[in-house]
Parts: sequence; structure tokens; C-alpha cells
Amino acid sequence: MKAVVLAAGEGTRLRPLTEDKPKGMVEVDGKPILTHCFEQLAELGADEFVVVVGYRKQDIISHYGDEFEGVPITYAHQREQKGLAHALLTVEEHIDDDFMLILGDNIFDANLGDVVKRQQEDRADAAFLTEEVPWEEASRYGVCDTNDYGEITDVVEKPEDPPSNLVMTGFYTFTPAIFHACHLVQPSNRGEYEISEAIDLLIQSGRTIDAIRMDGWRVDVGYPEDRDRAERLLRGEDVEPESEAAEV
Repeated sequence: MKAVVLAAGEGTRLRPLTEDKPKGMVEVDGKPILTHCFEQLAELGADEFVVVVGYRKQDIISHYGDEFEGVPITYAHQREQKGLAHALLTVEEHIDDDFMLILGDNIFDANLGDVVKRQQEDRADAAFLTEEVPWEEASRYGVCDTNDYGEITDVVEKPEDPPSNLVMTGFYTFTPAIFHACHLVQPSNRGEYEISEAIDLLIQSGRTIDAIRMDGWRVDVGYPEDRDRAERLLRGEDVEPESEAAEV
């Protein structure tokens, strides 16, 4: 299974850490965030990395070249950062089967393998790692609603009044059907092509999307303090976030 890694962002909120490097090259516990991503994806059986680059792309390409620990790397260029659905379309020509998708600014110590396993069962058209967050924080994320079978029935991007406190993390599996949905997405109020909108289109077309509750932790490295927290967690110097993590 191929693995798509989104790493085109500038990381303005991470400054000064990103003044001279792209977000994915910011080091966490002695190695770039992208290296953490590649290592985990390789453990999950990725046979090719398709990396979406943009801001300071040459820094990433020069560092990793055309392979990582024997796994070939293909690069796709997102010339303008217009949202995750827009970024995903840059890799369409490289994907012809089910694939993994990870946001290249996330550090995980979690059950990513459960998501891949669910995709391989052919029961679902997509599967996402999800987590429960405090209700007051849910409006910062893509919020999911599920039915009694653990299938996602609705996804809303950063809602003012969240329908639940179950949110998408930065790890997904998809079939190529997601690309057709991304082509249909219209710009949001933020002027971006949201992946949550593409997912909602899949749901409306009758596709089955499963939510897998996170068992473990993840840190979205958006600010310098997030980098510091991820380092503490990786070193065992911090406690895990409170979670009732279990598969739906």
C-alpha cells in the first residue's frame, strides 16, 4: 500500500522554528517530523512514499532523496496551499489503489495499524483514526458523527456548534474514490478546499467510512510548545492525554 504524506505547509505558527526550513523538517527528539512519519509508515508496510511538497521543497528533497530506508519516494508539488483536498489532488496520478494518508506535521504513538487493517478487510471505502477531545476544543477540528456500527455519518469542518466531540486526527486510509470527491469540492468560507467536504461527498454517495478510536496519543505540531510536548511524550517525560481510546 502506498502512503501519501502531506508536507507542503509553511508552518507560520511554528516560527521561529520554520524561519529557515519547512514544517516537516522541524526536529522533534533529534530527527525531523517527516522522519517520524516515514518510520511509522514503513512499519505499517508502505511500499512507496508519495510526498506532497511546497514551501522550501528543495530542503525536503535534498535531505531524503529518492528513498528512505529502502522505500522509494515520489514527490508531488503543491504550488499554492489551498487546503488538504487540493493537496491530495496533486498525487492523483500516482495512486491507483487503496492508500494511507498522513499529515506530515503529526507525531503519533497510536494504533495506526488498526486503520490499515480495517481498510484491507474490504468492508470500508475509507477508515480514519479518530479521538475524543474536550467539547470546548472540538470546534478547532473536523468533527465526526457516527452510527451504532462505528461508521461515520457526517463530517463538519471546525463547526461553531459541534455535533460531537469525536474528531479526525491526521491519519486516514482511502480508496481512489476520494479523488473524484476532491474534484467536486468547492472552496470553503476560509477559501480552502477542505478534505472534510470531500469526505462528506463520499458519505452522501453511499460509501462506508469507519471510525477507529485512537489508542495512544498524537501531537499536531502546530506551535513551538507542541514540539516541546511531543518530545516529552516520546521520551516518556510526560503523561499521555486522557483518553478512553478504544475501537468503535
